[in-house]
Amino acid sequence: MSEKEEKILYLSTHGDENLDKACLPFVLANGALAMDVKATIILQANAVVFAKKGFAETVPASGGFPPMQKLLSDFIELGGTIQVCGPCIKERGITPEDLIDGAAVTAAGQVNIAALEADAVFVY
Repeated sequence: MSEKEEKILYLSTHGDENLDKACLPFVLANGALAMDVKATIILQANAVVFAKKGFAETVPASGGFPPMQKLLSDFIELGGTIQVCGPCIKERGITPEDLIDGAAVTAAGQVNIAALEADAVFVY
């Protein structure tokens, strides 16, 4: 019998207006990945800006955490999954072509499925 893969879902809604809260999902998700737990971050509302190419490089470190660019690149390198709210990027004038490599546009149904499949869901 094979072991069940553990999954954690992080819903992130804060952008550069609240960097402490914006960093937390990435810090926790990187920790989960280091523990061999599958981690998915879904960026919604203001958090979608972090999936825009070049944006994370403009964000200073905050809250004693590494800079967002480091958190984001580590997350992707460790195999994390990033999904981005389609209506949220549209509202902010961001197109799917503007997104970083590895970020996929998602919608409500997919978010609900991810939450149902996860062993834990954290919201920031």
